[in-house]
Amino acid sequence: MLERTLRLLEFDKVKGEVAHLATTQLGREKAETLEPSFDRKQVDEALQATDEALHALRIKGDPPFGGIQDIRSLVMRARVNSRLDGPELVAVADTLSGGRKLKQYLRQVAQEKESPLLSRLEEAIAPLKEGEEAIRSSLDPQGEVLDEASPALAQIRHRIKNLEQRIRARLEEMVRSPSWQKMLQEPIFTIRNDRYCLPVKAEYRHAFKGLIHDESASGATFFIEPEGIVTLSNELNEAKRAEEKEVDRILRQLTAQIGKESDRLAENLEALAELDFIFAKAYYARKIKGVLPRINEKGYFKLLNARHPFIPEGEVVPNTIELGGAYTCLVITGPNTGGKTVTLKTLGLLTLMACSGLFVPAEEGTEVAVSPVYADIGDEQSIEQSLSTFSSHMCHIVRMMGQVEANSLVLLDEVGAGTDPAEGAALAMAILDAMIQKGARVVATTHYGELKAFAYTRPGVINASVEFDVDTLQPTYRLLLGVPGRSHALYIAAK
Repeated sequence: MLERTLRLLEFDKVKGEVAHLATTQLGREKAETLEPSFDRKQVDEALQATDEALHALRIKGDPPFGGIQDIRSLVMRARVNSRLDGPELVAVADTLSGGRKLKQYLRQVAQEKESPLLSRLEEAIAPLKEGEEAIRSSLDPQGEVLDEASPALAQIRHRIKNLEQRIRARLEEMVRSPSWQKMLQEPIFTIRNDRYCLPVKAEYRHAFKGLIHDESASGATFFIEPEGIVTLSNELNEAKRAEEKEVDRILRQLTAQIGKESDRLAENLEALAELDFIFAKAYYARKIKGVLPRINEKGYFKLLNARHPFIPEGEVVPNTIELGGAYTCLVITGPNTGGKTVTLKTLGLLTLMACSGLFVPAEEGTEVAVSPVYADIGDEQSIEQSLSTFSSHMCHIVRMMGQVEANSLVLLDEVGAGTDPAEGAALAMAILDAMIQKGARVVATTHYGELKAFAYTRPGVINASVEFDVDTLQPTYRLLLGVPGRSHALYIAAK
């Protein structure tokens, strides 16, 4: 039922917006798996974390998540001594550096305002500066191994440079020599199969002493390595193989160093992911102008000037919704498109948000119960299962009945609709009575006039309506508590 409720109330859209505000892939994954909790302690802690992050944004600005990458697979490879290449090791170093900067930011926040949950995560980030410095001293920002990475590598590269200079000098002499120029297609030298070659005309390929490595597509040019540089080229290739071997040794050494710290690195990544997720929740709170809701376990809801987060700010009409105090069941009547369903969805979605550690778009003083939410909203006709709209709703309500308990929040849209009006109204009253007897908090929308009378005669039940301007035939979307509404079907039909 929870999965269906999350879908009906569009909780996935909220998760998507929070995920979009995360800076790293680690944080995005956390946001994408966000689900409400109905454990008071967990909810309090999640809301406190969001509140601490929001205060941090106010006093210190945006946290420095730059450089932090998803290196979980690299850490796992290093753990089993699978060699990382240069760019992968630089990604590890960048993530270590980003973690240290974030750690410093959180310490500065804690100096100005006590933030126990953020401080706990800050303490979980191990600096691991030795590993970062080893990578920085051996690799450039693009991941290429520096000459200074080892004395042996510096010596090998110096030899390679000298050999290349000698080979180039020999080739330049040949290119400039008149006796050789007549044999060449162009006065240049090139590289084929990692060997230095000259572009020799086809008719001179036998006269030109050396090793043929390639020829042009037309067959007019042969690329020949002159006999005089073969020995030097062999020495150069040998030096390059030595270079590759030494580079491999250095990368393996760095990988082993990271592998030794793999457990602490994994803990770092978990803390960084949680921090990014928490700050994404804080960014979302700022975006929707949300407030920290009070939390209770009494099944009491008081949303002050609550706004649905997906209705644009210039269009949304704030409404105050109270439930679970003087009355535990709210029956909302009024015209179609008047805002009844939006009221249901606002109460349900804001409850799910609060139980997920998110601030809610409402005014200070808003209070939400940590309550499981059950919703039956919209047209659920199923052709595949041969279910009518009415039958489908009844199936979901029957399942609900088996799960609803005291203080659960139940949202029923057009309860009892889709069948004979007299029978539907009687069934709706029976459903509401059963939910109330279970101790649930119920909000139901309806067009049935019988339910208005039901609300007057049952203790703990109150009428409400969405306001409708008869003169303009337009809804105002304002919720009026204690006042039953009219469907205004004839007015709307006449228009």
